[in-house]
Amino acid sequence: MKNAMVLITGWINSITDVLKALIALGVAIGILFNDPFNVIAGIGSLMSQFGDAGIAGLIALLLIVTLYNKGK
Repeated sequence: MKNAMVLITGWINSITDVLKALIALGVAIGILFNDPFNVIAGIGSLMSQFGDAGIAGLIALLLIVTLYNKGK
């Protein structure tokens, strides 16, 4: 059972690393080629939604960042 959890955790970490690289690539392409895939607009919209939620949004964002950093 422990081996299965280690395997699943490894897969999740690998998928997360790929997604981070794709987001970074999308932002770089957006800067160079006038955001053809709306990656920058999507990130801006997401941050706007956290800001519009007030203190609850900021607490949620802080919680997400804390949980993400705890996994490292």
